[in-house]
Amino acid sequence: MAAQGFSPELVQAVGLLGAGVIAVPIFRRLRLGSVLGYFAGGVLIGPSGIGLFPHPESVLHLAEFGVVMFLFIIGLEMQPARLWNLRGEIFGLGVAQVGLCGALLTGVGILAGLAPVAAFIAGMGFVLSSTAVVMQMLNERGEASTPHGQQAVSILLLEDLAIVPLLAIVAVLAPAKAAGSGGLMPLLIGAGSLVGLVLAGKYLLNPMFRLLANAQAREVMTGAALLVVLGSALAMQLGGLSMAMGAFLAGVLLSESTFRHQLEADIEPFRGLLLGMFFLAVGMSLDLKLIAQEWRVVALGVASFMLVKAAGIFIVAKLFRTRTRDAITRVALFSQGGEFAFVLYSAATAAGIFDAKVNAITSAVVILSMALTPLVVLLIDRFMPAERESLDGIDHAEGLEGRVLVVGFGRFGQVASQGLLARGFSVSLIETDVEMIQAAASFGFKVYYGDGRRADILHASGAHHAEAILVCVENRDTANAIVRVAQAEFPHAKLFVRSFDRGHSMDLIRAGVEYQIRETFESAMVFGGEVLRALGVPEDEVVEIVEDVRRRDAERLDLQVASDIHAGQDLLHGNQPTPTPLTKPKTVGTVIGDLPDVAIAGIAAARPPSS
Repeated sequence: MAAQGFSPELVQAVGLLGAGVIAVPIFRRLRLGSVLGYFAGGVLIGPSGIGLFPHPESVLHLAEFGVVMFLFIIGLEMQPARLWNLRGEIFGLGVAQVGLCGALLTGVGILAGLAPVAAFIAGMGFVLSSTAVVMQMLNERGEASTPHGQQAVSILLLEDLAIVPLLAIVAVLAPAKAAGSGGLMPLLIGAGSLVGLVLAGKYLLNPMFRLLANAQAREVMTGAALLVVLGSALAMQLGGLSMAMGAFLAGVLLSESTFRHQLEADIEPFRGLLLGMFFLAVGMSLDLKLIAQEWRVVALGVASFMLVKAAGIFIVAKLFRTRTRDAITRVALFSQGGEFAFVLYSAATAAGIFDAKVNAITSAVVILSMALTPLVVLLIDRFMPAERESLDGIDHAEGLEGRVLVVGFGRFGQVASQGLLARGFSVSLIETDVEMIQAAASFGFKVYYGDGRRADILHASGAHHAEAILVCVENRDTANAIVRVAQAEFPHAKLFVRSFDRGHSMDLIRAGVEYQIRETFESAMVFGGEVLRALGVPEDEVVEIVEDVRRRDAERLDLQVASDIHAGQDLLHGNQPTPTPLTKPKTVGTVIGDLPDVAIAGIAAARPPSS
């Protein structure tokens, strides 16, 4: 192929990128998620597909750095104090889940006919869920920073730590002829690497980045960010620990640094590219020929391991008083095996605990479980309704008689109600967010549970004799629905509505509400006025400018309501540069040489007439 003018490496690179670029948008459009798209693309270009990558192991080893960089970014968002607060989840919830699931899966392995030692390694390998799959799906669902997501991170951290003693156990359990120098030495080396990384991160990293920032070399800062990630991964690997754990610790140590956001921006492109490559490589590693030959064993292994692990996860979740809906979501996210299983199974094969066939079958089971995870999550989201929040201790709106009814007691409603309460008006407050109601109660507010989109709830909340209804909810569609119901059922009440943008304000004015205000307008006006004052503009001029902007905005909104969103643009103060008018030359040109008569005539004809 090289003789024909192109190299195999270039073809592989184009194929790798093309598989991701084509497969992922298709699968996301089908709402199957990007992870499954990467897996499918990997199968297509791997040995079981067109054979573009006959040896996907090399790609997998490189792509593992995507997981490493992912953990570094997670660490950047996890300050040490926050990590310390998660110690209960890490060493309580995490240990319980790993321990129970490991025991159950070891039993499955023994029932399948494996020797006890091999069954233990097979089961514990499957216990270690895929950090890449779980975190990618949490991010896609927007749950990484939720309490449920933080518990997931805690479990993943414990599982990353668990690979260290598991590898040591493999060395101890290996047959005598395959056993090497085990004992405590690997653990001591690992502990030393961990301490060294913490000390380096605490005393060296910030001074290094400060020095590089002063040099004002943008590309050097990017190189330094990569150096920290890969260097910490190398330090952990030399100590026999997880590379991902090293990168995570480096991120935690830099989480309170002034360079945190810069580091995240530098690493993010590499993280996304390599993580996608990792999923592609996992798909390439799927041996379809083996699955076809041993399909009964593989199918039974996938079903039994995933179901038994799911049962263990659910039991632990309920023991830790997790809500049923969150427990089922955790089951869906964690019931697969992960990338550390490949490491553990390879070590077991090298140590003589596994033979090549067992290694191939267990690895296929892990890969299929990873591929099935997005489908399991999708099915649960589609067919299992969201769990209703407990309303214990919360009163429903019933028989309220306030002169003013506030629908929605979030940030906006809380501020809007203060003036009314200060003046002594009787105000009824309703909200659908249970956590918001409970939080408001802790600050001395009595908020009732009620959905303002329902006429019967508004009636029970006193809308039939309220003089004003304040619609302060945090969703445009919900606000519009409340306005329609209130206008139809309680036309006497004046409607004051929180608007979300200019288009929403136009709709509300056309609907005939008493008053609307864009939620950011007044704060932006005050903000702009303070900037003018800080820049030395006299106070009377600041007031004049602010009022002029307010007047122009009101005029433009009136024009837009009568026409469309593009009306009244001339009322805006734009920042387009004004072209400088042409000026006449200050000196009169002189003829350098004789010109033909025809040329002189042409110039004269082109000259504009004098004014």
